[in-house]
Amino acid sequence: QVQPVESGGGSVQAGGSLRLDCSASGPTSRINCLGWFREIPGQGRAPVAMLPPDGGTWYADSVKGRFTIARGNGRNTVYLQMSALKSEDSGLYHCAASERTTCRLGTPFHYWGRGAQVTVAG
Repeated sequence: QVQPVESGGGSVQAGGSLRLDCSASGPTSRINCLGWFREIPGQGRAPVAMLPPDGGTWYADSVKGRFTIARGNGRNTVYLQMSALKSEDSGLYHCAASERTTCRLGTPFHYWGRGAQVTVAG
């Protein structure tokens, strides 16, 4: 079983920056698309950014120009650099992996991390 594990996050004032890292273990040859999702209580999980295997990127409109998703040092690592943070960016951020080679809104993600909390005050 592929298991993504998140690290990073925390609390910051509005306008600040945070970084989230994710490393996936297990049979990672199944992984093609990696992504970050924000969970808000009572609203479910919404996609924030995705990283297809071909190197392109997808971002939610609300984070374009402020967040950057990229691979880390290994093929199955991914990070999310968040800048100019706003209070509405707060939530539990999950790293997820998909076996699909397409990576866009609606792509099913098969493996999920437990999440890392991001809290933006002000």
